[in-house]
Amino acid sequence: MDLFKAVSVINEFLWGWVLIISLLGTGVYYTFKLKFVQLTQISRAFKVVFKKNGKKEKGLSSFQALSTAVAGQVGTGNLAGVATAIAAGGPGAIFWMWVSSFLGMATIFAEAVLAQKYREERNGEYLGGPAYYLDKGVGSKKLAILFAIFIILALGFIGNMVQSNSIAAGFKDLLPIPSIYIGIIVALFVGFVLFGGIKRIASFAEKTVPIMALLYIIGSIILLFQFKHEIIPVFEMIFKSAFQLEAAGGGVLGATIKEAIRYGVARGLFSNEAGMGSTPHAHATANVRHPAEQGLVAILGVLIDTIIICTVTALVILVSGAYQTGETGVALTQQSFIASFGTAGQIFIAICLLFFAFTTILGWAYFGELNIKYLWKDKGVVPYRVIVLLFIVIGSAIHQVDLVWELADFFNGLMIIPNLIALWYLRKTVHQSLLEYRKLY
Repeated sequence: MDLFKAVSVINEFLWGWVLIISLLGTGVYYTFKLKFVQLTQISRAFKVVFKKNGKKEKGLSSFQALSTAVAGQVGTGNLAGVATAIAAGGPGAIFWMWVSSFLGMATIFAEAVLAQKYREERNGEYLGGPAYYLDKGVGSKKLAILFAIFIILALGFIGNMVQSNSIAAGFKDLLPIPSIYIGIIVALFVGFVLFGGIKRIASFAEKTVPIMALLYIIGSIILLFQFKHEIIPVFEMIFKSAFQLEAAGGGVLGATIKEAIRYGVARGLFSNEAGMGSTPHAHATANVRHPAEQGLVAILGVLIDTIIICTVTALVILVSGAYQTGETGVALTQQSFIASFGTAGQIFIAICLLFFAFTTILGWAYFGELNIKYLWKDKGVVPYRVIVLLFIVIGSAIHQVDLVWELADFFNGLMIIPNLIALWYLRKTVHQSLLEYRKLY
């Protein structure tokens, strides 16, 4: 058995039901334990996200931290992941994507709270994330080290190869230059921002993330307006397909409830990263009054990523009828826009993909960097950044990325396990933090 098949078999097991049930179970627990915090406290989340930073010399504002987190969350998964969910699980997969995202909001609240509570300050910068709360909260240095290694490999190196490859693929038909040159250009821009540290990353993210999200949403709304009469029937199709016990036909519409749940939940969780342990690194940097305050802000990340952007993508694919073309991944989303806008649609998706993937590279590179600092302090940062840039260039030149995707999924799966252990071990701490916050504020 070659490496690709071996990793694929492991991923089939991990991402088949093991991690899905574990992540959903965690979301269900926190949703009920925190008394539906994602609903009862959502208005407060919108209020605190724009609060001014009390001590500007330390940390980031809530909005900057959220922007950095969303930079990592909103990526190619919002274009490719949703399309894959529909192609494999049918329209009903979108309903289960919503369900998993709703539950994931409670999980991501817990992650952000723990990241805030167990962070440490070094040289005027807040450092935190699963490695830190596994070490200080759970008391397991071994699990902390394992998580740090897994996320560095999953996001910092391999994941960023995938993102770089997606950018190159999006422009290969538009720019008559070798893909590796696109990778070099991307690496140069990433290097400029990355070597500026978290302040420059956050400054870039808070300006870019809202613009890229609005650009994509507006373009999608224009397309949806052209098919406005199809919107209600599409929602009916989503809900009907979500509970379809038997295959009603061939192709996408032949998916049953089993496929709808599996692919909808998996793609939803993979897109918003709730429970994966990535976004807590960004939320740990926020200068807020109380850990639970940033936990509320973290909920908005899932709302933006999945409930809004992924939903818009799904509607575009379904109302345009592109889901019947047999395409999957980014090509399916791209086909939706090409069908309506022609070449302009192809250019639009390429630009959106550039923004989505570029900001994800920055977010993921920073998340990996925090774990480098956990393992080797500051002395490992510069070599790490250089290696990240090399992986970006290499990723752009790879034509067969199947193994890279499989390896990324594999290490993503591995990093989830210690993070979930921490979320269950420290569940009382999270609950107490919310109670304390509500009592104080």
